[in-house]
Amino acid sequence: MTKLINKRPTKWLALCLGLLPFIVALFIYQAASSARKAENPQDKLLPSFTEIKTAMVRLAATPSKRTGEYPFWEDTKSSLVRLLKGVSIAAVIALTVGLLAGAIPLVSAGITPTITAISLIPPMAILPILFIVFGLGETAKVVLIVIGITPIMARDLYQRVVEIPSEQLVKAQTLGAHSFHILHRILLPQIAPRLIDAVRLTLGTAWLFLIAAEAIAATDGLGYRIFLVRRYMSMDVILPYVAWIALLAFVSDWLLLKLSQLSFPWYHQNQAR
Repeated sequence: MTKLINKRPTKWLALCLGLLPFIVALFIYQAASSARKAENPQDKLLPSFTEIKTAMVRLAATPSKRTGEYPFWEDTKSSLVRLLKGVSIAAVIALTVGLLAGAIPLVSAGITPTITAISLIPPMAILPILFIVFGLGETAKVVLIVIGITPIMARDLYQRVVEIPSEQLVKAQTLGAHSFHILHRILLPQIAPRLIDAVRLTLGTAWLFLIAAEAIAATDGLGYRIFLVRRYMSMDVILPYVAWIALLAFVSDWLLLKLSQLSFPWYHQNQAR
């Protein structure tokens, strides 16, 4: 008899098991919403799916009378652009710092304490400083994301470089490889898939800083819209926006995973062993 610990679900079973909690949550929400509506038809805390649909049609399928744009899609576009800029800049900085600090002791001695110190500062605490220095435009929002996730990514990549067997570096130097060749030909190819892993791990944190920045100073964006309507307790807008953010984060993570699998199949083969 096969032990439970050794049983593997099929793809379809795994999909069904993964969707089951969400289906159960929807049924529970529907039951709770119906119960509250029965007591108070004007209840706003748990709007019905019909009310949510009406609100989203208004935001996603009805152009604004003032601008002619669709608020939902404009909010999504603005947030994704800011997120992409912040994460891209953070990834480049983290890769550079992690690679150089992990490979060159002199660089590590000068940079590692600084990165550690920055990582211990709550990024939200310096948000007012960013707005003072960079203004209320796009720059401050992007910089907050960069400051928030770069130290985490850099420390992770640094550790991954340090863990690469030193025998590889010794053999390369024996064959006459210079420092640049070692960085470019040996360390960088091995650290590239780990960079994607680091980005995936910090996506949730990046969204957190983005929403916070948009909530404080923005005229569009998903975080801006959520905090704009909260004063009216418009849960029919807040709930679908939160669900949309979760979906965008999930799709982004999935796309990064597929990119990693296509670009570095050897890395995932080693992980599966």
